[in-house]
Amino acid sequence: MDKNRAQQVLGRIEEILRWDRRMEEHKDQKFAELGKHLCEVRDQGYWRLAYQSFEHYLEAKFPDCRRKAYYLMSIHDHLKQIPTPEIEDLAWAKALELAKVARHEGRGFNSAAWLDKAKQSSKQELKREVYKHLTGEDYEPYEMVYFKLYESQLPTVERALLVAARRVARR
Repeated sequence: MDKNRAQQVLGRIEEILRWDRRMEEHKDQKFAELGKHLCEVRDQGYWRLAYQSFEHYLEAKFPDCRRKAYYLMSIHDHLKQIPTPEIEDLAWAKALELAKVARHEGRGFNSAAWLDKAKQSSKQELKREVYKHLTGEDYEPYEMVYFKLYESQLPTVERALLVAARRVARR
């Protein structure tokens, strides 16, 4: 093994990963501003300059994360009373949780109290608190499960899910 080459390659990978983290952090620092501008494009119809619809605009600009673009717009739409620097200090995932509460509470939204909770909580703690506030129930963690089925197996799995749903409904 060529140790010099190995160190060079490993060093380059670290350099690229550091760069990537800095770029991701920079992009996430501007999420509130991005949400504000996306709302303006949507509301003022600026997308009409080159696209058939706002959806087409989002598909072109956010091919892998159109949902995140909607999240950022929701943050802007519902947290206008909180100064942008304070929202961006939270990170977009926490801000999204606050936007859920603000949408639910309307004019009664206590932005100062919720902002304080968000600053003092981890993302998961805040998510649990918001869920409990909105539903009155405790948040139950979940796991995403992926598996492959052959078409011949699908009817059996569907029947099993139906039986399980009926049993749960009887409880």
